[in-house]
Amino acid sequence: MPSQVSIENHCCFFRKKEMGCAPAAPTLVCVKRVKQNEAEEWDETMPLPGDIIEGFAEKDGDDDDVDASFVAVKGRSELSSQLGKMVQKVETIWVKVRRGDRTHKLRVRVVADKSYILQKKYTIRAARDDRHIAVLGDLTLEKCTTLQDAEMSRRIVNVAFRGFNRKEVKYDWKRKVDTYLPDQTSTVVASILFMPFQGEYYIEATISRCMAWFSAAVSSGVPLVFVNIQTEQIVTSEKTNQNGKETSRGGKQQNTSTSVELLQGIRLWLLPGVEQVLLEMIPEAGETRFGLDIKRTDEGFICVGEVTKGSAADRAGLQQLLDEANLTKHLLVISRLEGKSVMPSTVGSAGFIHCCDHDEIKDALASAIEGLDIIQLHIMAWPNQTRPETPQAIAPETLRPPKPPL
Repeated sequence: MPSQVSIENHCCFFRKKEMGCAPAAPTLVCVKRVKQNEAEEWDETMPLPGDIIEGFAEKDGDDDDVDASFVAVKGRSELSSQLGKMVQKVETIWVKVRRGDRTHKLRVRVVADKSYILQKKYTIRAARDDRHIAVLGDLTLEKCTTLQDAEMSRRIVNVAFRGFNRKEVKYDWKRKVDTYLPDQTSTVVASILFMPFQGEYYIEATISRCMAWFSAAVSSGVPLVFVNIQTEQIVTSEKTNQNGKETSRGGKQQNTSTSVELLQGIRLWLLPGVEQVLLEMIPEAGETRFGLDIKRTDEGFICVGEVTKGSAADRAGLQQLLDEANLTKHLLVISRLEGKSVMPSTVGSAGFIHCCDHDEIKDALASAIEGLDIIQLHIMAWPNQTRPETPQAIAPETLRPPKPPL
């Protein structure tokens, strides 16, 4: 009587025959992936995903000698074994890979495959990049083609966005800054940070307040120019004391805990005028005031309200600019005093605008006039603004890049 095992095997044989089991698809040695995350640094001389390895060669020489010495590759295990034999004899080898309908000869190095611990196996890496290590596998032609198509798509997209290869070039920063930004105390752009109100969890409310503030400032006559708006994360922390356990002396040990909160603010980038005009107020002997009265707008800007005739401010051209500002319905806004910004910087969660204390500005002017010190200030310029023609006024043309020769 036949054994049960032989009967099962006999039945399995006829069942497979009736089902017509198809033979397994042939496999090829292929680069499954590469252990190098910076894909933008890959190039055609490196093993790439989907490359079908057709052979390898140890010899150097001309193309005919290398082609004649290539040894065909049958499987990943056999290739790993052959690589292990060569690793002690040569530093680099040639491999022939097929990409689409073309073959390429790549110079590579043999390295140990560290993903195998119990059994030592070998693979290849790019000759000029130690990070570019190929992970090999036995894959069907269909899978190899799929990997090649994906790699081709990546390269097309990468080239489209990256453009040509980049290189480093020297730049004379000092000369460029001195030439094109001689007034280095005048920033080109400025910003103000808007914090969310307490209990607000939607960024739209903060954006609305930000744009309302900007529109109100422009409507009042401040010559601001919108640049950009962005979200900004602010980390706030608060320490609280809690009563702890009683000590041996009858007191209580204080436990301090810190609570951290992550807030989403809005930063508004703007130009303080189409440009910032630098003026100098030069006092004369016997003068006790620079001759300008300043005031602060609702939005936190410092502007000139009145200029005394014949004063240092008048000689600097402030009266001429103030008259023009009144005609064009602009405010004569000071952006910097002695190189320091006097513009608002933050709107807090309680709604208060953090701006420069104009009483402190008055004290600074009073201190300077006592020593007859020269005071520099920047004025926000508006479009088509005329320039004061005075010896003390530094014309904004000197702050602009020189015109190229015709």
